Amino acid sequence: MRTVALPKEGTAAAWRDAARGLLGAGTPPEDVVWQYGDAAPDLFAGPPEGPAAGAARAPRSFVALSETVCWHADLERFARLYALLWRLRGRPGLMQDRGDPGLARLREMEKAVRRDRHKMTAFLRFREIEATGARRRFAAWFEPDHHILEPIAPFFMRRFGDMDWVIVTPDLTATFTDGDVSFSDGGSRPPLPEDATEELWATYFRNIFNPARLKVKAMQAEMPKKYWKNLPEAAAIPELIAGAQARARDMQAAAPTLAPARAARISERLRMTEDLPPVDDLDALRREAEGCDRCPLHRDATQVVVGEGPRDAPLMVVGEQPGDQEDLAGRPFVGPAGQLFDRFAEEAGLDRSRAFVTNAVKHFKFVPRGKRRIHQKPDAGEVQACRWWLDAERRLVRPDLILAMGATAAASLTGRGQGIMKRRGTFEETGDGTPVLLTLHPSYLLRVPNEAARAAAERDFRADLSAAAAWLEEHAA
Repeated sequence: MRTVALPKEGTAAAWRDAARGLLGAGTPPEDVVWQYGDAAPDLFAGPPEGPAAGAARAPRSFVALSETVCWHADLERFARLYALLWRLRGRPGLMQDRGDPGLARLREMEKAVRRDRHKMTAFLRFREIEATGARRRFAAWFEPDHHILEPIAPFFMRRFGDMDWVIVTPDLTATFTDGDVSFSDGGSRPPLPEDATEELWATYFRNIFNPARLKVKAMQAEMPKKYWKNLPEAAAIPELIAGAQARARDMQAAAPTLAPARAARISERLRMTEDLPPVDDLDALRREAEGCDRCPLHRDATQVVVGEGPRDAPLMVVGEQPGDQEDLAGRPFVGPAGQLFDRFAEEAGLDRSRAFVTNAVKHFKFVPRGKRRIHQKPDAGEVQACRWWLDAERRLVRPDLILAMGATAAASLTGRGQGIMKRRGTFEETGDGTPVLLTLHPSYLLRVPNEAARAAAERDFRADLSAAAAWLEEHAA
C-alpha cells in the first residue's frame, strides 16, 4: 500500500505529478492512500511518499477537471480523480460519457468549486488597515466551502494590484505585498476596523432595494446566509424583507395610472378613422389640412398639397404623392409627371380643367441627397393616415369616375395595391361603390430605361386615358 502526502500549497500540481508517477508504475487505485496537509495517517498505509513525476499522459479535458476538483473539500477527491485516470487508459472516450457515475460525481465537485470561487469574488469585503509602507493595506476574512484561496489569488492580484492585502480563511492565508503573494496557515477571524464607507453603501443598498420584486429563496440561493455576517449591507436585509409587502403596497398606491402601450395604438387607429372634418367646401378643407400631423411626413415637407379642380368634376384623378416641384408650389401635378399626364390626357380627349386632381398622400416623402430631394414611396401607415383626407375630398366632389394612377392610389381607393401591371386598364370600385379605373402612374413612364418598354407603357397609358374618356362620355347625364 503506497501513501502519497499532498501539501496545502500547490496541491493540484503535486497531485498531478504523483498521479503520473503512479500511473507510469502501474499502481492500481486500491493500492494508493492519499493524504492532504496535516491529515492523520491511515493505519494500514505505508510511510508517506512525496509526489513522483512520471511519463503517463491524460486527455486535456481530464487535466482541466483535475485542476479544479483538487481544491474541493471532499477527502476522497484525490482517490476519485486517480480512479478515473486509471480507467481512462483503455477508454479514451470516457470523458464524454455523461452516464458514468464516477465522472458524474467529479463533474458535480468541479461545479461546486467553481460556484464557491464565484461567491468569494462576489462577497469578499476588504477593510483598510494600518499600512507598513508606502502602499495602502487592506485585510479581509472569508469562509469558503472549499480550498479555493490559492487558485483564486491571481484574480485578487490582478484586481487589487495597486495595494497590499491579506485574505484570511480557516484553511489558508494569502498575503500580497509589493506585487508578490505568499501563503501561510489559516486562522480565525482577525479584528477588522470599522469602515465609514460601509454606512454609505448600506444606505445606497436600502434605496435600490425593490420590494415588489423580492424573491427570498432566489436571493438566498445567490447569496446564502452564511455570507451575510461579513457583508455590510446584510444588516438591512431582515428589515427590508419584513417590510417588503407594506412598501410594495405603498409604491402601488403612489404609482401614476398609465394606460397600457396598446391603448396608444388603439387611440391612433380611432383617430385615423374618426368622422370626416365638418367642412362643406374645398377651401375650408384646404385650411383644415394645413395643420395636419396625422403622420410624420408633415415634419419635413414644405407644405401640404391637397387636390384642386371644380367641385362638380365628373372625373377625379388620384396619384401617389406630391413631388419636389408640387411640394414647393403647393399644387398637385405641376412637375414632369403632371406635364406628361396633361399631354396624354389632351390627346385622349380628357379636359384637365374639368377634372379634380389630387394624391393619395398629401405631403412629399423624400430623403435628402446633397441639394436634391429623392422621392420615397409612402408606406402603408402613411397611406392609411392620409386616406382620411382623400375620403373627405371624394365626399365633397362626388365624382362619377376615379382614375387611380399607380399602386399607392390603387391601395388607398380599393384596399389593394399589388399587381398594378396586371390590373391596369380594368374597372374596380371603392368601398362606397364609386367606379375606379386603374392605370400606371406617369412618373413610371419617365423612369422606364428601355425604349421599347417605354413605348409599350405609353401605349397602355394612352389606352387607359381613352377608356376613361369613353366611359365619361357614355355615362354623361
